[in-house]
Parts: sequence; structure tokens; C-alpha cells
Amino acid sequence: MKALSFPKSHRLLRPADYGKVFNDVQLKVPHRNFLILATPNNLGHARIGLIFSKKNLKLAVQRNRVKRQVRESFRHQTDLPGLDLVVLGRQGLVSLDNHSVRASMDDLLRRLRKKYAQSQPSRAATSDTVDRGTG
Repeated sequence: MKALSFPKSHRLLRPADYGKVFNDVQLKVPHRNFLILATPNNLGHARIGLIFSKKNLKLAVQRNRVKRQVRESFRHQTDLPGLDLVVLGRQGLVSLDNHSVRASMDDLLRRLRKKYAQSQPSRAATSDTVDRGTG
């Protein structure tokens, strides 16, 4: 059970952490109700930050329910690469039930892993060619 914990080290806590992601977005995963922005970190594990505005979810009860479901979905993803993620809520989240929110997040995190894996070989290939050219 300890493997599925959600410690502070897996959360974006400071405004500087969020700013790093917003200033250096390398992966975007859009969805009708969510947007995930991600940038690599050097920690070896993923960290998540949540942004849900009053404009999209009027009541605190609604915001807290969606945040709880997103955190739970993230907690169950043990194979995420070392990324800092910011999950933004969009219009229409009020109409989703808990199961739909979890299913959407699971799909988004699966797409994020796939996008990250596709971006890695291209970065390695470009760094190899740069290294060969300088030596």
C-alpha cells in the first residue's frame, strides 16, 4: 500500500515550480475537459499541480471533488516518467461524474506517457549529432 502513497515530494508546491512548467512547456496533452502541460524534471518521479478555476467550477465542492479524482488517478500511475505536470480544468467539468473524470485522466496520462516516449529518441539523436560535430 505504501507504493500508492501521495507524499509532498510528488506535488508542485511553490509558485516557482508552477512557473517552471508554464515557462518551459515541452509536452501538451489536450482534452475537452482538461489540459496537461508538462516539462521534464531531474527527480526521477513525476510531480503534479492542479489548477481549477471558479469560472469553470463555481462551487468549492465541485472543485474539490474533481481535484480529489485527479489526484487519485495520478496516484495510481506508478510508471510515469520524471515530469512536472500541471493539470488545468476546462469548461464542462461540472457535468462529469467521478468515473468519467478518472477515466479521462487515465486516458490523458496514458497519452502523456506515449508522447514522452516518442519525444525521447528524437532528443537523444539530436544530442548525438551535436556531440559528434564538436569533437
